[in-house]
Amino acid sequence: MKSVITTTISAADAAGRYPSTSDLQSVQGNIQRAAARLEAAEAISSNHEAVVKEAGDACFSKYGYLKNPGEAGDSQEKINKCYRDIDHYMRLINYSLVVGGTGPLDEWGIAGAREVYKTLNLPSAAYVASFTFTRDRLCIPRDMGVQAGVEFCTALDYLINSLT
Repeated sequence: MKSVITTTISAADAAGRYPSTSDLQSVQGNIQRAAARLEAAEAISSNHEAVVKEAGDACFSKYGYLKNPGEAGDSQEKINKCYRDIDHYMRLINYSLVVGGTGPLDEWGIAGAREVYKTLNLPSAAYVASFTFTRDRLCIPRDMGVQAGVEFCTALDYLINSLT
């Protein structure tokens, strides 16, 4: 799994060198933000059901046509799959916060996602709306501290940009 630390070590090893001062500063910054990332991960974990429900509800509110016959949410089973997908992405964001890198999102959520959505005729814009709602709904300090919120929003923005 890719993280700042594993990426730094891999790059130095591939070049046959020790990590540079710049490399180590990058790792140090990552370590210094670890407490904030873990705070954000804990907040997501403890409230994941509500976060997923609100994100999914926002998606279907914005794109009500998705429940029309022949659309991506035309049955309860399909609607449940949408909420399941949102939950899956939120877990990957949680994992990314824990490891301090985008590896889980890259490896298990983003790679091929656009192609899958296109093949299955699923609108990625609906997922983007869900994660945008989650990002914009975040309230500091009600939900988490300032730096934790920055880390969480950064992960959400990374996912949003990858699905756009």
